[in-house]
Amino acid sequence: MVNHARHDRMKYGDIKVYAGTACPDLARKVVEYLGLPLCERDIITFPNDNLFVKLHSSVRGQDCYVIQTTSAPVHRNLMELLILLQTLRLDSAARVTAVVPYLCYARSDKKDQPRVPITARLVADMIEVAGADRYMTLDLHAGQIQGFFSIPGDVLSAFSMLVEHLRPQVPGMVSPVVVTADLGFAKKARNYAAALNLPMAFIEKRRAGNDARAEALTLIGDVSGRDAIIVDDEVDTGGSIIQAVTLVKEKGARNVYVVFVHPVFSGKAAERLGALPVTRFITTDTVPISSEKLVFLNDRLTVLSVAPLLGEVIRRANEGRSVGELFNE
Repeated sequence: MVNHARHDRMKYGDIKVYAGTACPDLARKVVEYLGLPLCERDIITFPNDNLFVKLHSSVRGQDCYVIQTTSAPVHRNLMELLILLQTLRLDSAARVTAVVPYLCYARSDKKDQPRVPITARLVADMIEVAGADRYMTLDLHAGQIQGFFSIPGDVLSAFSMLVEHLRPQVPGMVSPVVVTADLGFAKKARNYAAALNLPMAFIEKRRAGNDARAEALTLIGDVSGRDAIIVDDEVDTGGSIIQAVTLVKEKGARNVYVVFVHPVFSGKAAERLGALPVTRFITTDTVPISSEKLVFLNDRLTVLSVAPLLGEVIRRANEGRSVGELFNE
């Protein structure tokens, strides 16, 4: 009876974890959490820049997961993900799940001006067509992107781990206040403030043009003589965070902590952030940070790993158990 029940739960077969080349350290930590080996595959780049993927063993009837973040180089990493998914599908995997810690094109989620695409929808369509039965990702820029997928998925959040990291530090801060760098992030920032039992302040800004520049206009709330905890979902060029830090310091903030999920760090973002009067940067490993960029932030940077979260969700998905229980939902 016990064996029969186990067979019913694990109807998709054993867990097989594959990874592209985008986040090897995170993939290794996930399989270490699961107590499994990382499945071997070849990813070859031909002279014409085409990619070729070959699995080292059959996955027929197995429950397969592809871990691949889609940060820079975006199109290389996206194509690796799509080709790996199709390879697993064509080898008769019982189920294929795309595990994408950071989903590219998430900011292109709506037609906010004439004659522009909704590229986030295109990416969702490509993941499905490539062969994914399910997807997992973390902290989407906009919740509506979930609706672009017609396959089931788990949209996870690093919120709990960031809050748990901050909670023991809050008593040592001076009248701390949570600051949102963008009114669009205000609802999620409110969750940080509620979880930490702290007041909030808001930075109101407006974007100018299509080149990711933004102008910070005013601060709503009081940060004078207080430690400021600036929260956001991702740091790309660093423009919003630079303006936020500059503004709260001008308004009399003491120590500044910057907390965010995705360390995209495009261009010279790490160098620019390193020049800011920030006490501590706290982020996750959804996007790997190169050694060249780490040098600008190393002594002030804390990187929390999302591997245990991804590993546990993979295990629960394989066993047919609730993911919401992890978050008391």
